[in-house]
Amino acid sequence: MANEEPKFKKIVNAADGASLGISMAVAVLMGVGIGIGLQKLTGAWWTIFIGVFIGIGAAISNVYKAYIKQKASLDELAKDPRYKHKAGYQEDEDEKY
Repeated sequence: MANEEPKFKKIVNAADGASLGISMAVAVLMGVGIGIGLQKLTGAWWTIFIGVFIGIGAAISNVYKAYIKQKASLDELAKDPRYKHKAGYQEDEDEKY
């Protein structure tokens, strides 16, 4: 019973993978919204680009955070005793063929 997988684990994993793309799009759209707000506040047309750059920066930040999370998960998996026999194994490109 302790090794049972949760009922909705596949759905949660799929949603987690899709959430990165959604968060990137939302970050850029929010940045554009900030830029439009700045444009209406100041009257300068070029301030919309400030918002776009803020949105792109937030999207890049989201990708970096997802990368760090995934790397930590893979590092934890590498420490699993089931995979210790592969820890020192490096496949040589020349020996493949």
